[in-house]
Amino acid sequence: MVTRYRIHLELRQLAPGTINGRLAAVRRLAYEAADSGLLSPELAAGIRRVKSVKKLGVRLGNWLTAEQARELWQVPDPATLKGKRDRALLAILLGCGLRRREVAELDVARLERREDHWAIVDLMGKGRHVRTVPVPEWVKAAIDSWLACAGISNGRLFRCVCRAGKTWGDGVSERVVWHVVKDCAKAAGIQKLAPHDLRRTCARLCHLAGGELEQIQFLLGHVSVQTTEIYLGCRQRLRGAVNDRIGIEPQH
Repeated sequence: MVTRYRIHLELRQLAPGTINGRLAAVRRLAYEAADSGLLSPELAAGIRRVKSVKKLGVRLGNWLTAEQARELWQVPDPATLKGKRDRALLAILLGCGLRRREVAELDVARLERREDHWAIVDLMGKGRHVRTVPVPEWVKAAIDSWLACAGISNGRLFRCVCRAGKTWGDGVSERVVWHVVKDCAKAAGIQKLAPHDLRRTCARLCHLAGGELEQIQFLLGHVSVQTTEIYLGCRQRLRGAVNDRIGIEPQH
């Protein structure tokens, strides 16, 4: 059954990391069930022997240029409450490299002034890893504009905005973040853009601006520097590719 489950995930063309994560959960369940006497040790051992999927190569990520990124976060109308919220949301994704869930769950109390610089302090990220994220002045200005107009002083940073132009509820879901990125990308003429692409864009723009690899790793909260290198896309370059000028192209 577990083998069929793995085949089913592979047929859905999920990433190897996603498949292996789900198989790890099944193995852990079998381990706990065997310890509790709900599953025979032989069957649990058979489940644990189902191999993980090998990760061959690296998928190509999607990055925006600095011009595209600037145009994207300025798409929302700053004259409306929803526009102010969307601007602040896109600014955090692009300027701070936060994940979609981290943005949705971000609390106002996490914004503090440290070492004469604004930062998101003790942010709980993926795998319960804690990090502190510097906040650029232009991002803080977008956040302040949203908070002042929405009248928010505590709790979740981002709230839903109804059609009447008023806030409601005590937060937003990850799906709201996804829709904001999709809608603004469509208005900016950018195809196939996901919230995680803005995280990659933040990493690459930091690198192009001279940011140190170690500091970018701290910013994104990666345990391994190899993961940060994948986000930067520095292993393979498409602009100015190595095979653009190899001496056999037609002469003009």
